[in-house]
Amino acid sequence: MRYEEIQGDIRAGRAARTLPAWAGRVLEDAAAGRSPVAAVRHPLGFLCLPVERSGDLGVCLHIWTPEVRPVPSTTSPVHCHSWDLLSFVLYGTVRNVRMDVLEGPGAAAEGAGQVFEVVSSGDVDELRATGRAVRYRPGPSATHRTGESYTLPAGVFHSTLIEDGLDAATVALGRQTPGGGDLSLGPLDVPTHRVLRARCDPGETVRALRRSAHRIAAARPGPAGAAEPPGEPPSSGPHGCRHRSARR
Repeated sequence: MRYEEIQGDIRAGRAARTLPAWAGRVLEDAAAGRSPVAAVRHPLGFLCLPVERSGDLGVCLHIWTPEVRPVPSTTSPVHCHSWDLLSFVLYGTVRNVRMDVLEGPGAAAEGAGQVFEVVSSGDVDELRATGRAVRYRPGPSATHRTGESYTLPAGVFHSTLIEDGLDAATVALGRQTPGGGDLSLGPLDVPTHRVLRARCDPGETVRALRRSAHRIAAARPGPAGAAEPPGEPPSSGPHGCRHRSARR
């Protein structure tokens, strides 16, 4: 499935019937080495499987799992995208907290931060300190559960939290918007710096992907309310991916 088909299924209300089976096949193919797609430990704390990149469009599987140790951030989890996001929750509970951001007089007071421009090239993210001081605080939040979808427009500062456990996964669709930028909020005293996104070791990747495929299968409704598959897949322990670089 590609961007347009996935988008169409979400908008038509068919995603709960079509996307779990498709995502499960993508994960199983990746785990079995039948796919060239490589999983990357994202700076925002999840495993990213980039399924499609086509012009301004992109499709990824985002997987939050205890198999993957969150990367300590060099800025903060508060960020905004240069692209409009449409996501479908395969399993778990995802909460997006929008941030109220204040600029202008008083923004550089105690407790403030600055805006970083994130420029990515391959596996390298350059976080450019802009010196643009802001104050920010949590605003409205929305919770999304298994089988639900949500949108986030480009340019909206937010943070994403996983609730009701450590496991969640989404199908994330991105459409690039003209003139936008990927931004992060962080401390005023942190300079421009670069971080390298870390790839998982093959064995750890396989265990994380198979765990996710198992969760997708367990979350799918079965005939007459069938029970979830018993047991858990083999685990590599509380953490999965290996640190390879500086962190964002």
